[in-house]
Amino acid sequence: MRALFLLAVLLITLAAPARAGDDVAAAQGVIHSQVEAFSRDDAAAAYSYAAPAIQEIFPQADIFMSMVRNSYAPVYRHKSFDFGEARVSDGTIAQRVHIDADGVSWEALYTPEVQPDGSVKITGCVLLKAGRAV
Repeated sequence: MRALFLLAVLLITLAAPARAGDDVAAAQGVIHSQVEAFSRDDAAAAYSYAAPAIQEIFPQADIFMSMVRNSYAPVYRHKSFDFGEARVSDGTIAQRVHIDADGVSWEALYTPEVQPDGSVKITGCVLLKAGRAV
């Protein structure tokens, strides 16, 4: 019986990193899809990747898109957008992204979150010029 318990603990322990990796891959897919929607000026698609709490703050896709254009210009329009380090804790993913926008380097920290239905939505993004402390 003890051996069965230890085997179960081992399998759960080994599965946790796989789930975290799946969550990171899903989060990166959502971030990438939203950025692609920004590049096409597809407000409805970009808005669909925002978490419910963000959609409450910005109740219409065009209002959300205006906020992104005005406050997140390097995310909205950039030359390069590369994923960096990711961490997962309690369903929240912290995903770093390296951005080059018109020769200026930026760091974005996205916080996608697994939703109750299993989907991943973006709950926030902090944007700083590269090399500055958070």
